[in-house]
Amino acid sequence: MTKIYTLVNQKGGVGKTTSTINLAAYLAKQGQRVLVVDLDPQANATSCLGVDKLTVENSTYDALLGEEDIFPFILLNDRLKLSLLPSAPELAGAEVELVDELARESRLRKAILKVANRYDYVLVDCPPSLGLLTINGLMAAMDGVIVPVQCEYLALEGLGQLTQTIERVRAALFPDLRVRGVILTMYDTRTNLSADVVREVNKHFPNQVFKSIIPRNIRLAEAPSYGLPISEYAPSSPGADAYEALAKELVRGDKV
Repeated sequence: MTKIYTLVNQKGGVGKTTSTINLAAYLAKQGQRVLVVDLDPQANATSCLGVDKLTVENSTYDALLGEEDIFPFILLNDRLKLSLLPSAPELAGAEVELVDELARESRLRKAILKVANRYDYVLVDCPPSLGLLTINGLMAAMDGVIVPVQCEYLALEGLGQLTQTIERVRAALFPDLRVRGVILTMYDTRTNLSADVVREVNKHFPNQVFKSIIPRNIRLAEAPSYGLPISEYAPSSPGADAYEALAKELVRGDKV
């Protein structure tokens, strides 16, 4: 049974794309068939997986505004054994172009469901905003939303807004939308603040916070510039260990 998760947080710099590509890479290393869907016009997930966004011919833009099967648009990374529906610069105009389209909020869901049976996991990387692209991402989250939260005070402030958006989508469009889990990122063992954030997030999302916490790690920050996930760039680093543990935790939970 395919699991479709959307990683979302309207605050930038919380490790959302980093979590998407590294979680995908470690799921693939476990033998899972994985598709990453880059729904961010900045195309960071695309670049982090070694694809030049300026050379992309078909992208999530076509998935949102076209009617054809998106499978021919999907790129296979032979080295990582995972697939990518890339983003491209024209996606930035999609929100305006979607306004007059029928069922505009569920365009991505419809496109993904056409190919979902080819994969064990589909991970959707949303832009750091709460516009129509992110609504499409939430509507595609058939098995839940995964929320990366940076272990800093300002990250907590944005959680309330995100929770309200999820509730609105649930009430108006997708009653079964749920939070699958919260990933705590950029944890710094040297500060009391990180520990305080962990406690607060667990209080707001009881039994929904992944036990695998992602540490602040320079190797995680360096890996994207090489177009590689941490599993290939620095597989023995603390960041790699954390994402490997997170992937295993996710799969274990999905089997329950």
